[in-house]
Amino acid sequence: MAQYLITDYGATGDGATNNAPFIQEAIEACHANGGGRVVIPAGGVFCSGTINLKSGVEVHFENGARLQASHAESDYEVGNWAGVYGGSSGGFLIQAFDADHISLTGRGIIDGQAEMFMDGWWTDDGEFIKKPRAFRPRVIGLFGCKGIGIRDLTIQNAAQWTCHLTGCEDVVIHAISIRNGLDIPNCDGIDPDHCRNVRISDCHIEAGDDGIVIKTTKEHAGYGPSENITITGCTVVSTSSAIKIGTETNDPIRDVTVTGCVIKRSHRGLSIQVRDHGIVENVIFSNCIVETRNFHKKYWGNGEAVYITVARRHDDEELGLIRKIVCQNIIFRGENGVFICGTEPDHIQDVSLLDINGTIKKVSQFPVDFYDMRPRHSQEHGGLEKGKLSGITARYVDRLTVRNCGIRFEGVELHHWKGSIDTENVEDLVLEDFRSDDDGSVVLER
Repeated sequence: MAQYLITDYGATGDGATNNAPFIQEAIEACHANGGGRVVIPAGGVFCSGTINLKSGVEVHFENGARLQASHAESDYEVGNWAGVYGGSSGGFLIQAFDADHISLTGRGIIDGQAEMFMDGWWTDDGEFIKKPRAFRPRVIGLFGCKGIGIRDLTIQNAAQWTCHLTGCEDVVIHAISIRNGLDIPNCDGIDPDHCRNVRISDCHIEAGDDGIVIKTTKEHAGYGPSENITITGCTVVSTSSAIKIGTETNDPIRDVTVTGCVIKRSHRGLSIQVRDHGIVENVIFSNCIVETRNFHKKYWGNGEAVYITVARRHDDEELGLIRKIVCQNIIFRGENGVFICGTEPDHIQDVSLLDINGTIKKVSQFPVDFYDMRPRHSQEHGGLEKGKLSGITARYVDRLTVRNCGIRFEGVELHHWKGSIDTENVEDLVLEDFRSDDDGSVVLER
């Protein structure tokens, strides 16, 4: 394989020079000669603004190599998608459009320099989340690409989304570590958006927003559905949802499996949130360990281990649909249990909870005394409603199966809880071999 060392094109690892022109020259030469490997060498810190990948190019980071995001807004290309995500503008450090057979590999580090794009704190009952500046770049953005490999890298300190894949096909993300600040807003880990045939495996992710989140955003609806996606063997820590589908569901999301994952210290564990008109169907969550804790209510979430909800983002919009969901062999421990909630009949269908064992235990100072259906922008309450929860709460579900499941309450004042299982407007409920240590309280209002 032909190799192109960026220092041969003028790049310098002084931590200050914008090396984007030199790295881009190496990429262009590699692409023009039929493809190969562009090498980021170990030693020094290579500062850079936007880099554009081209077909047939692998950018390889040697062990000890470091690519660092430039602080200067003028060093970034900002396309027409700026301002759509997270409410602020920003380009990408690494991007590609309609490229085939591209990859980012190696044991090096990509550093997004998040702290350089923050300006103090948003405060409310204490400092809990950093306040971003008007400009903050994302790390990786790939649009309409095919044959993508991202392997072995460490990506840290993203100021916004870390890895956004839009309209991409045949994607392998393997054994990468994403280490973002848990107090940085909107720093999602991996976001497949309108993508197909995606395999995410053996990754470790720490993020102040969603860890792995599958979307179909309105802005990129022309790319079609997200489908055929597997997430396997990952460990995730998140101040929001660890592994999530939604909330952007403007096209179908289907045929998704999440298996063998371990979730720790997260506001939510496994989540499906439909807030737009699309369908989410054929999803399996299996063989996972989930640990949740509550954070400040400014973050969406209420410590749920499993969260499945449908609601209109705005009252005048069409209501979406969730159907054919299986949650099996899940052990959870945290401040809340399983929450499945629609807002009217026929929009959550065929949900199975099988072999789920949970322990509810209070670990934070934040109360678990409300239903969280955010985002619901046109609602007077904004999607937050006071109320008692249960170990398993279900509302407006057609065909719900709960089999061989158990809920324990550990050091919890039970008068704060409605029961072990609470159902309302649930049609065709199958409840078999359920165990609880709170006198078996089950509230069934069909």
